[in-house]
Amino acid sequence: MEQAEKIFETRELNVNMGPQHPATHGVLRLVLEIDGETIVKVTPYVGYLHRGIEKLGESLSYFQALPLTDRMDYVSAMSNNIGYCVAVEKLFGIEAPERAKFIRTIVGEMSRISNHLLWLATHALDIGAMTVFLYCFREREWILELFEKICGARLTVTYPRIGGVRNDISKEFIDSLYKFTEEFPSRILEYETLIDQNRIWLKRTVGIGVISAEEAVNWGLTGPTLRGSGVAYDVRKFAPYDAYDKIEFEVPIGTAGDTYDRYRCRMLEMRQSNMIIRQCLDKLPPGPIMADAPKFVLQPKDAMMPVTNPNKQHAFFIEEKVCKGCGMCLRACPAKAITGEKKKPHKINQELCLSCMNCYVTCKFKALKIIPGGKGLSDEKLAELSSQPVPEEIKKATELLAEHFNYIKKGPRVPEGDVYVATEVPKGELGFYFVSDGSGKPYRMRVRAPSFVHAGVLPRLCVGHLVADVIANIGTIDIVLGECDR
Repeated sequence: MEQAEKIFETRELNVNMGPQHPATHGVLRLVLEIDGETIVKVTPYVGYLHRGIEKLGESLSYFQALPLTDRMDYVSAMSNNIGYCVAVEKLFGIEAPERAKFIRTIVGEMSRISNHLLWLATHALDIGAMTVFLYCFREREWILELFEKICGARLTVTYPRIGGVRNDISKEFIDSLYKFTEEFPSRILEYETLIDQNRIWLKRTVGIGVISAEEAVNWGLTGPTLRGSGVAYDVRKFAPYDAYDKIEFEVPIGTAGDTYDRYRCRMLEMRQSNMIIRQCLDKLPPGPIMADAPKFVLQPKDAMMPVTNPNKQHAFFIEEKVCKGCGMCLRACPAKAITGEKKKPHKINQELCLSCMNCYVTCKFKALKIIPGGKGLSDEKLAELSSQPVPEEIKKATELLAEHFNYIKKGPRVPEGDVYVATEVPKGELGFYFVSDGSGKPYRMRVRAPSFVHAGVLPRLCVGHLVADVIANIGTIDIVLGECDR
C-alpha cells in the first residue's frame, strides 16, 4: 500500500463543468475542486447569456417590457408574465376583472405543471431514467397545445396583460382542459410507479444535498427547494393574488430536506395544481377580461375603430377640387376603403368604409366630407350634412385612438413611488421592484429571480458529496439561467 501511494501521488484538482454540459441545464459553469471523487469546493459562474433585462426594462414603457419577462424563465413564461402584470397593476393602482383573475390562475397553474414536467424529465434523465423523460414530454405537449389555442404561442406566450388577459378562453379550450384534469392524476401515478421506490433513484436522491429548514431560510431559498426542508412558505397562501384567495389547496412540504424530499414536493404540487385548475374552471365567472382604465390599459381595437353604423350612415366622400392626392388618408384607412393614385384625387369604396374617422383626421386638405345616408344626395344636401357635428361615438373612438397612441409612444403616466410585489412561480418567489418617477417608463426595475438565489446554494449542497451527485443537486434546485443572468 505504501509503495502504491508512492507511485500514485494524490492531489486536489480543479475541474471545469459546463457551460455546455447538458446536465448543467443551460449555460451554468461550475469550477469543482475535487479530492479523488469527493467535492472539496464548488464555485458557480453565471453570465454567459448577456441578457441585461433589468436595464432593458428601464428603457422601455411598462407595456413594451412585458415580452422580456417571457425570456427570463422561458420554461414557465406564463407565470413570469403574471408576476410582472400583478406588480405593474399595483403600481398603477388598477385591478384586473374577476374573470381575468381566474383565467390567470388557470394558466399560471398550467405553467407550473408544465415547468415541473420538464424538470422531472430532465432530472430523471440526468440520473438515468429514460422512460420518465419520454412520458413527461407527452403531457407537457398537451399543455403547450392548449397554450397555443388561447394565444397562438407555445413558449414565449405574452398572454397576460396589464389589467387582464389578451383573449378570452373558448368553450373548446375549457372542454380540453377538463379532459386534461381528469387524465393527469393517472399520468402522475405512472411517473411515481416508475421511480418512487426505484432502487437506483433512491440511491441517487435520498440523503443527497441535505439542507435544514433554518439554513434554507438563511440562504433565501423559496418554492419547492425551500418547502422540501419543511418550511411551508408559499406566496399564494401568505399574500394571495389573482384568484388564489377563492381556491382551496394545500402546500406540500418535506421532512429531511434532501433531493428526494424536493422531488416529492414537486410531484405533490402537480396534483394540487391540477385541483386548482379544476376549481377555477368550475367557478369561472362571466364578465370582461380587461380592466376599465383607458389611461393605463390598451383598449380593444374594435373600440378604437368601431363599425358605428353597419348601414354606412357616416361614410365619407372626397372633394376632388380640394384633394391633392397626398395619400395620407389612404395610409390611415384600416379598411382599405380608399383607392387611387398618388397626386390624384382618391375614391372611397362606401361598401368597405368603417367610418372610423382615421382618414377624416389625417386629411390635411380638408377634402373629406361626411355623408350620413350615403349615395344619391344633391350638392346642397351634402354641404348641409357635411357641416353637421361629428357623432359622439366617433369622437369617443378618436379619443381612445389618441390614448392608444400616447400609451404606445410614451407609456401611461404612472404615479410616483415604488412597489415590490412577489408571486409564486414554479421555481419559487419571483419579485418585481419598480421605482416610478411619474414618467411612462420605470426609473428603476429590479427582479428577485429564484434561480439566481438557488444557484448560490449549490456549493452548500455539493461539498462533501461525490462528483456524480453534483448532477442530482443541480437538478433538484431547478434553475434556468435566463433569469440568473439578467
